[in-house]
Amino acid sequence: MDIFKEPIIYQHQALSMKVWRFVQHELSTMTSVPWHYHKEVEFILVEEGRLEVETPAQSYSLAAGDVVILGSSQLHRTHKTTPEQLKYIVLHVHLQTYFDPATMMYYGHFSEVYEALDGMNYIFKHQDARQEMAEIITSIHDEVMCERKGYEMAVSMNIHHLMLSLLRHDTQDVLQPYGHLDAAVMQPIVSYVEERLADRIDMEDVCRLAGMSYTYFSKYFKRKMGVAFTDFVNRKRIAKAERMLVTEQQSIVDIAEQVGISNMAHFYELFKRYNQCTPKQYMERMLHAQGQ
Repeated sequence: MDIFKEPIIYQHQALSMKVWRFVQHELSTMTSVPWHYHKEVEFILVEEGRLEVETPAQSYSLAAGDVVILGSSQLHRTHKTTPEQLKYIVLHVHLQTYFDPATMMYYGHFSEVYEALDGMNYIFKHQDARQEMAEIITSIHDEVMCERKGYEMAVSMNIHHLMLSLLRHDTQDVLQPYGHLDAAVMQPIVSYVEERLADRIDMEDVCRLAGMSYTYFSKYFKRKMGVAFTDFVNRKRIAKAERMLVTEQQSIVDIAEQVGISNMAHFYELFKRYNQCTPKQYMERMLHAQGQ
């Protein structure tokens, strides 16, 4: 299966984002477009024509004016299915950059602990949400392309507006609210976990980073994130295993060890908890999707 991690080259390092308008004339098929992923959340706005977007669990058929969100590190692929010209804007953004002391209270909403942000795509069934998001994405693109004085500030404000729009249109509470998070506490902990998924997570180090006792930290994290710290780490590990299963030529045992879970019974239990299938069934599902 052709799957690769797409490198996203930021147009401005401090903004941690890339935005580009694409124009396509040639038809494509799902089998000719490889699955790919990247750490950045992706937004696609179709301006002309039609675009098909597929994730392992969902397919989206986009026409002019439609928008779709793809979560961080979520496998996906796109293709053009109709003869008319296709024009669309793609925005990649690393949302971690946009959490500061004033917005950190909403970190839990966008942390994707439970599911990818594509769970928010239901809001774009409503015209007002589609139109608002289209205007934001277009504004970000125009600011970056024109580079007028202060465009960095304009882009930052637009991305905060983008997150605000998602929050306010989320009538189904997909973005679950949690307690106020201290950026100085939480960001080092999240980075520590993501850098050490293959290793033992040392709770003494984590508590030292947080400046808390083990007991207080456990309660603090659960209250602020809405999930126990151990569950947060396990979900991150299984998400990495999902990608490795379809991008690496390694055995399930080796992959489990590389995401820090040496007990295979525990690995299978966790994988089924988050995916409702075994690792082998997950790979077969992806292979079947690739062949369609």
